Amino acid sequence: MDYFLAVQAFNRIVKTGSFVKAAAQLDLHPNAITKLVQALEAHLRVKLLNRTTRRVTLTTEGSVYHARMSRVLDQWLEVESEMAVAQSSPRGRIRVDMGTTVATLLVIPALPTFHARYPHLQIDIGASDRTADLASESIDCVIRGGILQDSALIARRLGSVDFVTCATPAYVAAHQQLTHPAQLEQGHTLVRYFFPSSGRQNKLEFFRGDEQVVVEGNYVVAVNDSNGYLAAGLAGLGVIHTLRFMVQPHIDAGTLVPVLEDWSVPANPLSVVYMPNRHLSVRVRAFVDWLVEHFAAHPHVLQ
Repeated sequence: MDYFLAVQAFNRIVKTGSFVKAAAQLDLHPNAITKLVQALEAHLRVKLLNRTTRRVTLTTEGSVYHARMSRVLDQWLEVESEMAVAQSSPRGRIRVDMGTTVATLLVIPALPTFHARYPHLQIDIGASDRTADLASESIDCVIRGGILQDSALIARRLGSVDFVTCATPAYVAAHQQLTHPAQLEQGHTLVRYFFPSSGRQNKLEFFRGDEQVVVEGNYVVAVNDSNGYLAAGLAGLGVIHTLRFMVQPHIDAGTLVPVLEDWSVPANPLSVVYMPNRHLSVRVRAFVDWLVEHFAAHPHVLQ
């Protein structure tokens, strides 16, 4: 029995839910796939799969075996990629996670340059405002804003992002002039943002000289998505406080107007974060290095 091929066959069956599809992907006859799995089960002395005419499911033992061997298989294929003669052309899939606005405004528009350099790499992008767990979700790297809380992770700085407070011209015209953040508690309305994972609403922190003001703000709408947050601001539902690169096109177009401009908010570091690994895979290192290079060459995209 070709043990490596048998494990590959088993893994493909689980992923596709079909012996026939797995056989097609491995360019094997379905009978050969069946024999490989039977040989693997005989070798392990356990039943890995339950097969009916309609579906294929994992047994309890099969589920445990798949969870562990998937990692082994990934490492095996990774070694093959790393040992390939063409080190400059890594192959395989990269799983990354980042905020929606970072994905849509900063990373995805630049991806053609990455794929021109690495045509054989596939990127699965999880774009949402939730905080992903690298270890439990088998994610290769994430792009995160703020100070890294987990010291066990490695972060490479991409740059800093500025914040701006703004509202629509119609909102500004209809309300008393904003000169102090405390006015956001009474007399003005904020669009509030709450975190998808915890439901916690974000407090705003403003600085002017030695003065520091923290406000929660009066609100009529709160959202847990950055695109929805911007949409609420553009609809005139209140003052928004968000990433400058996200709203700068609207400020330039005159659909949003900056307010509280003499109050500053500390910039947030933006980093690409990954698990510590003495031998970081060629494909992940390629993506991380490209990100660092891209943001260093185009710092204006964060402004």
